[in-house]
Amino acid sequence: MRVGRPIPALPQPVCDYCGARALLASAGEEAYPYLDDHGPVWICVACQAWIGVRTRSKHNVPLGRLANAALRERKMRLHDALEPLVAAKIRRDRVNAFEARGKAMKWLIASLDLDVATPSIHALSLEQCEQAIRYTAEFQASRRPDRTA
Repeated sequence: MRVGRPIPALPQPVCDYCGARALLASAGEEAYPYLDDHGPVWICVACQAWIGVRTRSKHNVPLGRLANAALRERKMRLHDALEPLVAAKIRRDRVNAFEARGKAMKWLIASLDLDVATPSIHALSLEQCEQAIRYTAEFQASRRPDRTA
């Protein structure tokens, strides 16, 4: 018999698209979306929306919201848009890639005044990702020297 603080219930995300409860899937299971093992994911089998689990999480805490194919594609585009800024931060300030990406996301979310619980790409909606991609492109264009002269 366990004595002490009760163990919290496993967080089970609900799909934003269809309202179904997500299923925790691991490599080798039928619902698992990847061919290789990328760690456990929460997946809505009906929508094929999924999100990964925090590294070393004992309670399988999801990284953010479930993402369908369109949202996953926008998140990849946002990662690609931020990568030149991350590389410049690494060179300029001699920080590691994780710190540079974290600072880039905090800067982006603060600049756009987005209402998200955590400053992470996993928490962004489709519209917020599109807004962030546009803002990042405009920011990078404003910093390039004008070559029309």
